[in-house]
Amino acid sequence: MYLVTAEEIQKMDGETIDSFGIPGRTLMESAGRGAYTMLVQTFPDIFSKNVGVIAGRGNNGGDAFVVARYLMEKNIRTNIFILCSKNKITGDAKANLDLVEKLIEEKLITNNNNSSITEITDLDTFKQNRSKLLHHDIFVDGILGTGLNSDVRGFFKNVIEALNQSKSPIFSIDIPSGLNADTGKPWGISINATATATFAHPKIGHLLHPGDKHTGELEVVDIGIPKFITEKFNPKLNLLEEKDIKLLFQPRHSESHKGNFGHLLILAGSPGKTGAAALATNAAMRCGTGLVTLGIPQSLNATVEPQVTEAMTCPLPDEGQGILIESAFKTIIETAKDKNAIAIGPGIGTDKSTKKLIEKLIKTLDIPIIMDADCLNLIAENPQILKKAKSDITLTPHPGEMARLASTTTEEIQSNRLESARNFADEFSITIVLKGANTIISLSDKKAFLCPVGNPGMASGGMGDVLTGMIAGFKAQGFSSEHASITGAYIHGLCGDMLAESMGTFGFLASDMIKTIPETIAQMIHKDFT
Repeated sequence: MYLVTAEEIQKMDGETIDSFGIPGRTLMESAGRGAYTMLVQTFPDIFSKNVGVIAGRGNNGGDAFVVARYLMEKNIRTNIFILCSKNKITGDAKANLDLVEKLIEEKLITNNNNSSITEITDLDTFKQNRSKLLHHDIFVDGILGTGLNSDVRGFFKNVIEALNQSKSPIFSIDIPSGLNADTGKPWGISINATATATFAHPKIGHLLHPGDKHTGELEVVDIGIPKFITEKFNPKLNLLEEKDIKLLFQPRHSESHKGNFGHLLILAGSPGKTGAAALATNAAMRCGTGLVTLGIPQSLNATVEPQVTEAMTCPLPDEGQGILIESAFKTIIETAKDKNAIAIGPGIGTDKSTKKLIEKLIKTLDIPIIMDADCLNLIAENPQILKKAKSDITLTPHPGEMARLASTTTEEIQSNRLESARNFADEFSITIVLKGANTIISLSDKKAFLCPVGNPGMASGGMGDVLTGMIAGFKAQGFSSEHASITGAYIHGLCGDMLAESMGTFGFLASDMIKTIPETIAQMIHKDFT
């Protein structure tokens, strides 16, 4: 599913109207009708409630007038508050306002009128009508749409503040008023919606934090924009969906053997961090990798072997230090010859000799490399080394590691997660899996994916090691870097959600997650999405 920017959706609307020939008023009718349908589904007791519809002067307000008309036709008490003079409303929005006024007049004639229109044109008229406006059980927000490009000002800010302070739920049309459709950040202030009906495609800001919190429950309404028009504008961000991940899994033939499903090499571990090596290794095995070999410092091999009984280990020369050092290079290169992918980083530490080893491996290995954890901290000292790689590179940083790689702050990364990942992936021609709430997977051509699954219970040690093992395991099985990354991230999040459902979000462990991987994949594969 595409996630689009404000500019992209405006172009799609324009193309649909101007070139394809669907009138704007028809699109507005479809939008309003779809929003109304979601509204009554979200609040099934709405037929006995008082509804306040707050409309701006633009097309968002026009959509709200359509919703109001449907509410009124069902004899739901509906009061409309227009945040401008009626004579400032034009175009399709004006046409729908006219219909609402005609309906009110008709109901007056039949003595069945339970609706009104109030104009609020400035702060004074807002203060005069504040109590009247707030005296509703449900609010419909049609104030500001996706075209907003500056901070909310004037009495609009007062109206939004008042609605947010009300105890009544708010249903937003297309996007919560005041929310940046591209970044998910409020333009100074934003409606806190209980639910939002958006049109044609979700907007990026609906899903990126904190936009997801302002949006509430989100539903996409089909308003008739043809698929070929959407694809003409080639949106670069996609929302991952379970049905799409399912398609990446092929049935396993009855005559299959372990050699059919790849051989992964993992370089991991140092004193005090052997658990990271075991977690990554066992996760790779659990996601279906045929063979996994763990390259571990020789001094630690006896400690780690009992933790990875289904995998093989390759004790690497460490001169008794328990860390990966430069002298292990030849052994690693020889071991990697028959492998399909290599993961480097879980628990390896940041010794200078380890850094030299990593740099030599990047310049020499010709199999796909997945890097995480301490490996990222080592290459952050010289990220240009990535441009010397001979093979596909996938990095899986958390925000702090991403900040070190990009020579910036964690706050800066978090304030613009999507562009941070896109820019780095594009500059170094690699794949970035930026972990966190709504993990972002960005490819070298700026195509990106947002992963909507996962929960705060996953904020514990070892979860990243599990993800590394999963992505590397899928890569070894023959998945492309794109498919391995999105599959690993999505299944990882689904496993976390499965654990949260059964155990809550306090105290489940990375080792618990590994056990759920096969069941999670099986449930997804057998789910019917028709």
